[in-house]
Amino acid sequence: MCGLTAFLALNEVDTDQSISASSQALASQINDSLDLVKHRGPDARGQWISLDTRVGLGHVRLSIIDLSPAGNQPFHDKDNHIQAVVNGELYDYERIRNELADEYEFVSKSDSEIVIALYRRYGLSFLSRLRGEFALVLWDVKQERFIAARDRYGIKSLYYTVINGRLHVATEMKSFLPFGWTPEWDVANLRGMGWVYGANMFFKHVHRIEPGQMLVSDHFQPAQLTTYWDLDYPDKKLAYPGTEAEVIARVRELLLESVRLRLRADVGVGVFLSGGLDSSAVAGMTAHLMRQGTNLGNETTSDTSKLSCFTVQFEKDSGIDESEIARRTAEWLGVDFHAVLLDEETIASRLEDTIWYTETPFPDVDGMGRLAIAEAARAAGKKVVLTGEGSDEHFAGYADLMWSYLSEPDHSWPASSAIHEKREEIETAINRVMAQAVSRVRVTSKSDAVHSPSHASLFARIAWFGRLPFQSWTEQNTHGDPESSFFQSFGRKIVDNMEQRWHPLNSSQYQFTKSVLANCILRYIGDNIDMVYQIETRPPFLDHHLTEYVNTIPPSLKIRYDPERRIFREKHVLREAMRPFITHEVANRVKQPYLAPTRYKENGPVYHTLRRLLTKSNIQNLGFIDWNQVQETFKRAFSDDDPSAFRSTLSVAQLVVLAQRFGVKPASPVWSVVESPFDDM
Repeated sequence: MCGLTAFLALNEVDTDQSISASSQALASQINDSLDLVKHRGPDARGQWISLDTRVGLGHVRLSIIDLSPAGNQPFHDKDNHIQAVVNGELYDYERIRNELADEYEFVSKSDSEIVIALYRRYGLSFLSRLRGEFALVLWDVKQERFIAARDRYGIKSLYYTVINGRLHVATEMKSFLPFGWTPEWDVANLRGMGWVYGANMFFKHVHRIEPGQMLVSDHFQPAQLTTYWDLDYPDKKLAYPGTEAEVIARVRELLLESVRLRLRADVGVGVFLSGGLDSSAVAGMTAHLMRQGTNLGNETTSDTSKLSCFTVQFEKDSGIDESEIARRTAEWLGVDFHAVLLDEETIASRLEDTIWYTETPFPDVDGMGRLAIAEAARAAGKKVVLTGEGSDEHFAGYADLMWSYLSEPDHSWPASSAIHEKREEIETAINRVMAQAVSRVRVTSKSDAVHSPSHASLFARIAWFGRLPFQSWTEQNTHGDPESSFFQSFGRKIVDNMEQRWHPLNSSQYQFTKSVLANCILRYIGDNIDMVYQIETRPPFLDHHLTEYVNTIPPSLKIRYDPERRIFREKHVLREAMRPFITHEVANRVKQPYLAPTRYKENGPVYHTLRRLLTKSNIQNLGFIDWNQVQETFKRAFSDDDPSAFRSTLSVAQLVVLAQRFGVKPASPVWSVVESPFDDM
């Protein structure tokens, strides 16, 4: 709902400079930093700088809860001992306010103000009391403690770096520029795809606070990272104690609660709707709750025609348009339906802005579609929109997860053992599903394989995002086996769980949630793009009360083999739980990945946009991309209608845009060592 920027002068900074002069300069830099993300918060702006100029906080606000000036930030307690800025939405906040009202004097009705009250009561453990999507910075004057933290799934972004002895934290990397940051490419991390799964970004010395983590600096010392929450799964050898009917009922109950909480707002609320199960379920549950008396944001109505749903409509000959399915769902629910056409001209015109705002080189044009429906939602008067992200990761909706599921028997659900007696039939079914997936992976029997993390590895899928035509000199920037680095990034405890404790399906779900979901999907078709048009998106499937239960469900209730149709039914338990809220068509539809078209005609709008960006001088200014390969790949993308070549071409063009708008100097062929997030702190 907002954007933030903050700094902390570490002990090595020179504090002998004039306080008044530096205060003015820092105030100006904070303001310039907020200007770069002013689209995130057009309703109010505020900043706070300590008297000694060692700490500064800045905030731009999109008003969602408590629209009055009392909800403007930074927040502070009555003694001015604690300052805080918060980006996001915190649910169940009214209950928490009531619990703490006797000991904390609230000055607003904002959900975000509970951060200070909870910190005063619980100290660093306050984060475990927060429910929702958030990124925050808090400064405790008395304890000289600086805290920066991010929600459990990474729905909200939060980056940090050190510039001239100051630790800087911001919602978007571009906000570092006014403080003197000079971006440089981290070629090693681009080659190894570390920026997709780890803390280090594709710019040197810039890191992300990862999902479920907090960064803490006491007494102006170098900051330390701590994990306050992580995904977990049960021991695969233990039988599940419940019944399928109980699981279905509990999933339905928790999802309805999650949606109900996310309908609370003092502004208009809508839904992003596709032809798939997840968003259809969210729309269906929203309509159901409205009929039961739940307010739709600031509207008190049971009339579902007041619920606006927004759908991307691709051109009919693209072969991937789902708008007619979404339209039928909308008619069945009786809701207001908006189809937003994403034609080639729209894709081309939005391409450069999409990469600038998302700061994520993702090889697909679906971000342009998300930008288009965010604009439509804003034009319809909405500020909050519910979405379906997170369902595939937790209910096993991706085709890539099929082999992980089959690679070991599911002892937690003994009835599933029968499928392992039909290996040939099952493998044929998997390959049929895989043929529809991006990875185009073929499987063979591995029934005698020794279990290891690679048994459930999704690194090949991760590497799909980084197929770039690198210059040969960049090979020296590859440090060891990239797949080993991928697993090492999770830590020894998690790898041990993957090797010994978790079912391979759960291991793969963990990998996907921590990498592609957090660092690609939620950036490229999530908060960063939605906020361009001041739309706060809320994903009900990413609620830790829900996922902590869903993670205990046996793999064989998430993926169910249908011997009659000879297909796998992904997200089985979710389909059953959502039957009252979705059409028969959606309930029985095979999962289709949300990927935009990759085939475009020569001399069309997309062709001309990419050709304008992919000049020899622009490629040379990157310094690490091979010009000859770019030319060849560009030709294959358009002359041969090669989807892989198009995605590679698009990725290079996105890097060109980042280089131009961030002012990145060309990379040079020098040896570089993979850095630790704390090397420069």
